[in-house]
Amino acid sequence: MQVISTNIGEPRTIEWRGQEVRTGIFKEPTDQPIQLGLETVIGDEISDRRVHGGVYKACYLFSTDEYPYWKHLYQDLEWNWGMFGENLSIKGLDETKLCIGDTYRLGSAIIQITQPREPCFKLGVKFGTQKVLKKFIEHGRPGTYVRVIEKGIVAKGDTMVLIDRPKELITISQFFELLYSREKDQALLKIAIQNDALPQRKQVKLLNFVTN
Repeated sequence: MQVISTNIGEPRTIEWRGQEVRTGIFKEPTDQPIQLGLETVIGDEISDRRVHGGVYKACYLFSTDEYPYWKHLYQDLEWNWGMFGENLSIKGLDETKLCIGDTYRLGSAIIQITQPREPCFKLGVKFGTQKVLKKFIEHGRPGTYVRVIEKGIVAKGDTMVLIDRPKELITISQFFELLYSREKDQALLKIAIQNDALPQRKQVKLLNFVTN
């Protein structure tokens, strides 16, 4: 897995349901390396810290391999890396192989895979239609947030090197499906709620679906 683009967002104001909303989803490629802090990418706009940024969502990664699929669906948009609000556009990132709790060295930083991106209305505003949210969920390739274990610098061309993996495995793809499925896989639920790479509030929410 290799970094193709590093992306930073400037604050923008959009209109949503008659109100002005500030957002940092409009990321643009930068020629410079980015610095991963413990709760955010340094210099990147985080407008709503209730749902973005923080220890478990310090940086967002999305696969460049998925761009052709979306470009075909939305040909009229102006495309560039960072289109999905990701800080790092990464070639070879595969949610069916990334496991929650995996620890990687990336540039001079050490990161841990935490949770998939759950799309909100701001993605719909950027794409010009809220219907993209359903397509995003159905496609099942949401990218991943990471926790920063050790702060560091990440540059274009850097690669992700796996250095540790939990014993009980649940992939980002499996967890994403678990979030949106009506019938929850009980075995995966039990793995998820015991995984310390997930925030406690997420674990508590999932406990409500455990039936045995």
